[in-house]
Amino acid sequence: MRHVIVFGATSAIAAEVCARWAARGDRLHLVGRDPDKLAAVAARCAGAEVTTAAGDFTDLARAEALAHEGVAALGGRVDVALVAHGDLGDQQRSEHDVAEAARIVQTNFLSVIALLVPLANALERQRSGTLAVITSVAGERGRPRNYTYGAAKGALHVYLQGLRSRLYPAGVSVTTLKLGPVDTPMTVGHPKNALFATPQRAARDIDRAIARRAVVAFVPWYWRPILFVVRHTPEPLFQRLGFLSGR
Repeated sequence: MRHVIVFGATSAIAAEVCARWAARGDRLHLVGRDPDKLAAVAARCAGAEVTTAAGDFTDLARAEALAHEGVAALGGRVDVALVAHGDLGDQQRSEHDVAEAARIVQTNFLSVIALLVPLANALERQRSGTLAVITSVAGERGRPRNYTYGAAKGALHVYLQGLRSRLYPAGVSVTTLKLGPVDTPMTVGHPKNALFATPQRAARDIDRAIARRAVVAFVPWYWRPILFVVRHTPEPLFQRLGFLSGR
C-alpha cells in the first residue's frame, strides 16, 4: 500500500487518478479548494483509507502549510505526491490587466513552488518517493492564445529540471507530466478537436508515467512528436502559420 498525497484532487483528471489509486488499495490524502467537491472525490474512493484537507493554494503560506499537514496526515511517509492544480486564466485580459497576469503566474507557478519546497525536503529526508507535477504543452512555446499561462508552465518545467537533479542522489524521482488539451470543465469554452483527450485517458497515462518513474511524459503520448515540430519551427515561419500562432 502506497501513501499518496494529491493536491488539486478535485480537478476532473486528478479525481480519475485518485479513483484508480483507491481501487488499488493506496492510502490517500486529498487536498483541494472546495470541501464539497473534495467530499465527492473521497466518496468515489470508498474502500480505501482517505483523508482530506481544504485550502487555497494561491495563498502561499497556506499552500506550504497544506504540504506539511499532508505529510503528517500520512504518518510522515509519502510514496507519491501529485500536484495537479492549475488554471488557464483569461489570456486577453492578462495582456492589459497586471493583476490577472500575476494571478495566472501565482496559480500555475508560485503556488506549485510553495508545495514543492516542503514536499521535496520531506522526500529528501526519507530518501525515497516520487514527486509528480502536471504541467502543460503550452509551456513548450509561447503562442498568442495562452502565452501568460504557457510562461508559468514553462518556468515550472525548468524548476522541475533542477529539482530532479537535486533529488537524484537521494533516490527521489521527479516526473513532469506535460498535458495536452483534455475535455474537462477547465476547457469547456474551447472548441474541441480530435487531439483532446478524455480525463480517463489522461488519468491512465499519468498513472503509468508515475509507476515507471518517467522523467518527462507527454499526456497523451502523441504530443511529444507534435511539440517537437512546434518547438523547432523557425520564428519567421511560425508567425506565418496561423494554426500555430493564431488566437
